[in-house]
Amino acid sequence: MSPSAHLDQPRRRALDLRCYLVTSGTGPRTVEVAAQAAAAGAGVVQVRAKEASTRELLELVLAVAGAVHAARPATTVLVDDRADVAAVARARGAHVHGVHLGQDDLPVADARALLGPEAIIGLTTGTLELVRASAEVAVDLDYLGAGPFRRTPTKDSGRQPLGADGYPPLVRSTMLPIVAIGDVTPADVPALSRTGVAGVALVRAVMDAPDPGTVVREVLAGL
Repeated sequence: MSPSAHLDQPRRRALDLRCYLVTSGTGPRTVEVAAQAAAAGAGVVQVRAKEASTRELLELVLAVAGAVHAARPATTVLVDDRADVAAVARARGAHVHGVHLGQDDLPVADARALLGPEAIIGLTTGTLELVRASAEVAVDLDYLGAGPFRRTPTKDSGRQPLGADGYPPLVRSTMLPIVAIGDVTPADVPALSRTGVAGVALVRAVMDAPDPGTVVREVLAGL
């Protein structure tokens, strides 16, 4: 589909990428933390459960989407990797808005064809080469994730950590907004906010916090 063809398509929802939660775990606490983060102002909640079966992931996505929508309807809910699960959840009427794809997942154009023009689609990058390559499918993307900011035990990408200094060249190389990810903490936010990124994604800093809402508010204040 050409870029001009998208001008006639329904508009996608507005994205607030400033504080972006990536969940971990599959139990009730995962659902509770997602709702608390949304209530505190997190703009995106991505449901990630790489060890879950397809059925378990779908059940988790449905539960998180319901809880997040009840807490704050403006928060966008995405599914990590699995465009098929996102499509099924949307078909069931859940408040699921799209998918975040890795480099080895369903190609971006195919995910767009599956999910439709209104869905939100993000793509993992983390090197200048990957960011530049995303231009080929940018018409079907809404944002890029870029990391790791620092090494993290939650995901081994094989890429070298970027640090704050690694983000400005990536930001300058794309028209798409970039979200920094990779063991980001609230203390890192002021430095990252000066790099041109649109926001930061957090996993453990929110999921393991005694009060997830306080962490979200701290991140938003730092931006």
